[in-house]
Amino acid sequence: MKILVAYKGTNVGKDLMDIAVKHAKAFDGDILIVTSMIGGDKSEIQKLTDAEKNLEQAKTYFDDYGIKSQTHLLVRGFDAGEDIVMFAKEKSVDEIIMGVRSRSKVGKLLFGSTAQVVILEAHCPVVTVK
Repeated sequence: MKILVAYKGTNVGKDLMDIAVKHAKAFDGDILIVTSMIGGDKSEIQKLTDAEKNLEQAKTYFDDYGIKSQTHLLVRGFDAGEDIVMFAKEKSVDEIIMGVRSRSKVGKLLFGSTAQVVILEAHCPVVTVK
């Protein structure tokens, strides 16, 4: 089983990774740890460096549990939601695990929601962690 973990290194990161570990152990899964950034002019070098550092820390966490994992920093010019969905399909992922933040309805309307795009457009089950 391939499990994609959409990871930003936020405060839900630990809960997100704990669930990924449980699923990987239960279903003999490999984990793809993914961060998506828009790229181009909109990404600063420091943000890319920080994202790579967060991904490596997450990989170390999975390594400590003996779970095979790979990191992927996506900088392909797409919004995060559509990028995650496309990448999951490209890699034939069986499950996506991602964190969600509580936002007001107006906040979601104005700023969109990465989780909402992934939930509605993914070809596979999506597990969300609050």
